[in-house]
Amino acid sequence: MKRVYMDYAATTPVDKEVLEEMLPYFDKFYGNAASIHSFGIDAFNAVEESRERIGKLLNAIPEEIVFTSGGTESDNLGVKGVAYLNKDKRKTKGYHIITSIVEHPAILETCKNLEQQGFNVKYLPVDKYGFVKLEDLENAISKNTFLVTIMFGNNEIGTIEPIAEIGKITSENDIVFHTDAVQAIGKTPIDVKKLNIDLLSISSHKIYGPKGCGALYIKRRTKINPIQHGGGHEYGLRSSTLNTPGIVGLGKACELGRERFEKDTRHMKKLRDILIKRILSEIEESYLNGHPEKRLVNNAHFRFTAIEGESLNMMLDDNGIATATGSACSSKKLQASHVLTAIGVKPEEAQGSLRLSLGRMSNEEEVSYVADVLPGVVQKLRNMSPLWNR
Repeated sequence: MKRVYMDYAATTPVDKEVLEEMLPYFDKFYGNAASIHSFGIDAFNAVEESRERIGKLLNAIPEEIVFTSGGTESDNLGVKGVAYLNKDKRKTKGYHIITSIVEHPAILETCKNLEQQGFNVKYLPVDKYGFVKLEDLENAISKNTFLVTIMFGNNEIGTIEPIAEIGKITSENDIVFHTDAVQAIGKTPIDVKKLNIDLLSISSHKIYGPKGCGALYIKRRTKINPIQHGGGHEYGLRSSTLNTPGIVGLGKACELGRERFEKDTRHMKKLRDILIKRILSEIEESYLNGHPEKRLVNNAHFRFTAIEGESLNMMLDDNGIATATGSACSSKKLQASHVLTAIGVKPEEAQGSLRLSLGRMSNEEEVSYVADVLPGVVQKLRNMSPLWNR
């Protein structure tokens, strides 16, 4: 059976060049990067080189990069780190955090946890494409707002938020701005200086690096509190012995992402547009979720009338096609996607969703195969559905 991977938004394979760079840190002995002997210094130098590579991708200086275990930890460190710095304000009426209702669970659950600790959180609505309205943001801001956290590119529907405009607003109001850029890195230009970003989360395994490693960009002079304590690693902000092989892999993945950016984004956008055009034209009552143009170059998110998404996902898998119904972090939950309901899709319609996400290794033959197979699978499911009377 032909096997096609269309779930790059969930995770990506490790690039061969990334693996090659990591291997010496597994099969040769390197010390603890915090040790002062030569073995430790070798590991330390590798870590610092990765810090520099990530900085170049973001237009940041190496000292602004703090290593974590992944995107979720980066989100927690960024949001909780700012909140805990403002802990005396948590029970003061008016002091608050602003986020959106379409954030990744790593942000939403973190905000819920902070609310349980007495912090105030305002959740902004979005329009039919998933955009936060700048007017809503400006109206929500007060002199007591200390943090805004809005994701860069949506992990489900692919919509790219107006980050430059949001950064301008937060900068003018002297508010810390955090963005979850896990899905956006390597797929859209990111210059943290031009965009007025104070904190930015990235994850290695979304950009052809290893799982279990990530980073948080922290703009110089932006203060946060640590959320775990120990030996004082990573400038005292994230205590834990550094994952040297993972960090080396993340650094190389970022270097490749910068070098291949134009080629990769052009390639993925071409394939994405072919998918969208064929599916919308060949399948009756199919709809694209998210903005048709201001979306991640690798994301094509659809919904189909009278279809149950889990069944669609499983039948495509039977045909060798790996897809997702939504976020991989919540794909086993049966309730309708919070992102789709937020953009106005009815719960019963949201159940018939399908996310196809492409990557560096995707090709036109795979796209054609998916576009050929999908109409038949959709029709087969509709023939069994009591909701489809055509």
